[in-house]
Amino acid sequence: MSVRIAVLISGSGSNMVAISEHLAGRSDIEIGVVISDRPEAGGLTRATDLGLVTETLDWRDFVDRASFTTAVCDLVDERGCTFMVLAGFMRILAPEAVERFPRRIINIHPSLLPAFPGAHAVEEALSHGVKLTGVTIHIVDELVDHGPILAQEAVRVESSDTTESLHARIQTVEHRLYPQVVADFVVGELEH
Repeated sequence: MSVRIAVLISGSGSNMVAISEHLAGRSDIEIGVVISDRPEAGGLTRATDLGLVTETLDWRDFVDRASFTTAVCDLVDERGCTFMVLAGFMRILAPEAVERFPRRIINIHPSLLPAFPGAHAVEEALSHGVKLTGVTIHIVDELVDHGPILAQEAVRVESSDTTESLHARIQTVEHRLYPQVVADFVVGELEH
């Protein structure tokens, strides 16, 4: 019996694609559903092209974060998934998610947390003039961009970097590191 994961996206789905490619051919773990909070997310088409089941829960259709979170958790349950993998998912889930999936929600963030939490981590790293930033993969808890860290990898900031060039180098690390950490954690090879 394989472990089923739900991958949550908001944009192009590049990390979702990397995870899917990494899991290809494995029998112990599978993507049960790709969920987007935006019907226009490009990652939905990419997921369909990969043969993955997709669902959209447009966050604009919900009155508040709590009702949106309940719908997400219910859908993950309905699809038989036991883990949520946030892959560029730009919505903050209500505490119910952590209560229903304790230590089973994984997130990736484009900085070396606890530095630069939030939606503008790459821009903030540049504006603060740091020499190193990077990637953090962590278990989600009730706080934003917080929780036990599963893996980190540094990325050097070059003097010529723009937001786009730095983000591209960070994504290269994300696409290599995230799939491996997700797989190892979900099947119990990576403990924290």
